[in-house]
Amino acid sequence: MEYAVLFLPLIGSIIGYFGKSLGSFFSELITSFFVSVSAVLSVLIFYNGITNNSYGNYKLFEWVSSGNFVANWSINIDPLSSIMIVVVTVISSLVHIYSIGYMSHDPHKPRFMSYLSLFTFSMLSLVLSDNFLQLFFGWEGVGLCSYLLIGFWYKRNTANNAAIKAFIVNRVGDFGLAVGIFLIFYHLGTINYSEVFNLVPEIINKEINFLGIQANLITSICIFLFIGAMGKSAQFLLHTWLPDAMEGPTPVSALIHAATMVTAGVFLVVRCSPIYEYSQFALNFVAIVGVITAIFAASVALVQNDIKRIIAYSTCSQLGYMFFAAGVGAYHVAIFHLFTHAFFKALLFLGSGSVIHAFNDEQDIRNMGGVWKRLPFTWVLMLIGTLALTGFPFLSGFYSKDAIIEFAYLKHSPVGNLATCVGILTAFLTAIYSWRLMFMTFHGKFMSKKFIIKDVKESPMIMILPLIILSMGAIFSGYFFKDLLIGDESSNFWLNSIFFLETVLHDKIPLWFLLLTPVLVISAIPLSYFLYVKNQNILEKLKEKNKILYKFLLNKWYIDEIYEFTLISPIKKIGSFFWKKIDENTIDRFGPNGISKIIKLISNKAVQFQSGYIYDYAFVMLVGLSALITYLILN
Repeated sequence: MEYAVLFLPLIGSIIGYFGKSLGSFFSELITSFFVSVSAVLSVLIFYNGITNNSYGNYKLFEWVSSGNFVANWSINIDPLSSIMIVVVTVISSLVHIYSIGYMSHDPHKPRFMSYLSLFTFSMLSLVLSDNFLQLFFGWEGVGLCSYLLIGFWYKRNTANNAAIKAFIVNRVGDFGLAVGIFLIFYHLGTINYSEVFNLVPEIINKEINFLGIQANLITSICIFLFIGAMGKSAQFLLHTWLPDAMEGPTPVSALIHAATMVTAGVFLVVRCSPIYEYSQFALNFVAIVGVITAIFAASVALVQNDIKRIIAYSTCSQLGYMFFAAGVGAYHVAIFHLFTHAFFKALLFLGSGSVIHAFNDEQDIRNMGGVWKRLPFTWVLMLIGTLALTGFPFLSGFYSKDAIIEFAYLKHSPVGNLATCVGILTAFLTAIYSWRLMFMTFHGKFMSKKFIIKDVKESPMIMILPLIILSMGAIFSGYFFKDLLIGDESSNFWLNSIFFLETVLHDKIPLWFLLLTPVLVISAIPLSYFLYVKNQNILEKLKEKNKILYKFLLNKWYIDEIYEFTLISPIKKIGSFFWKKIDENTIDRFGPNGISKIIKLISNKAVQFQSGYIYDYAFVMLVGLSALITYLILN
């Protein structure tokens, strides 16, 4: 069963790739079926783990063996990996089914479905690994597949640029991950999780000299591993690829940003909790980066107009929540939010795809509005997703997001207090931009200039059905799994898959604090309706009075511009110099091009003797004979 979970998506990808010759329908059917079977088996594994404690490590084959170094390709089933495979396969299977309807008019559907399945296989390889080498393989596989999927519509320059940007930015993070793995191997002599984690207490005080800087070994490992996590999970400064990735088809956005690629970084930090627990500096660094990311992405989302970009920045912000939860030592809460977030964020992305489909590929919310009666299913389902995202009481986001804020509060440390304040503020901003999206998309006046409101039609049932299933997760996943994942007895579930150096506090929290976030979230609903439906003039006046702030947010804190000025433009100029001056004007001029010119010149001169006249040939023979005789006399 464990083998089938991992390899069924790979088999589906291989078969689906040849779908053009087998038929598009067969390709869609086989890829969706194989991933769906993998999802069912994942749920069974998760259930067996809960009820029978049936976990284990299954060795497939010996991958690398050199001296004392051995790295196996294994399937590691523990509580952490079991919940991750459920998230990955369930979301992926629903995305596959949704894609049948969404990509119905695309001539390259087989290739698209194949890429989706290959992406799923890579992510499963990552989360099921029992060593850092296998994790890195899955990590890079996910990166490659994201490049293929984001740039799927390769005839669009924007899609190509977005794919390249995602690939390059992730390479920065991947370099950090590679350095972290190298430090582990160099100093511990192994890359197997269990062996590494057992050896960590022995090197707590070990110092290393890294590029002339004296640093603690464990802290250095943690920081470099986290740089890798920052790239994959789009944390501040390495986040720039995420919004641009919206150039890919909407199912790709749901798959990458809801449950798979962007959560890999969170998984890495939680998996390495036995290392991070011994470095308070690294944990504080993780928390601070998460805090900055959460508030940054939420503030930018307030002014975006592209429906998918708003949700993308929302993903970035929620990932910030997960990281500062891990940074304050609440690893299990971070995974709980990852779990609930997967359902409502996939619901919102696929719901936005339904809206885009109805508006004939229009993505600007300023050109929508007034269609909630025309899109009743999509409206209700996105309403559920919005309520869950904002943390509306008793939906999934309410339990997980509030738990993060509460555990940060219980930390009673400067970083914990900072995370608490930013978490509450970000929750309020999240509610504002989420309801802005809902009201401007579905309510108010119909603003489209392309066609009349009667042309707006609901998506086919093949696209609606996955949304309905996801909505169930958005409503119930928080309530039904909160006790298992973060309750007082949650340690009985997590066992040794998450390590806590100190017992996690479950102290009583003041009632006013418990009510604060829900009150702010609920109050955002009438406030947003007032601003974005009833009195839009107020917003225009605010924009006029705060032009600098508005442009600052609209331009995403000018991070892209700073990178363009400090890194990209200088590198392009240096590259252009080496290309023009060194490569073309020097190497090519005096190398292959120069030699070819000389040969061509000699050939042209030699051709002149091919005149057909006997005296020309006789002259050449005489010259040759004279040269030969001279050579023989001299030697």
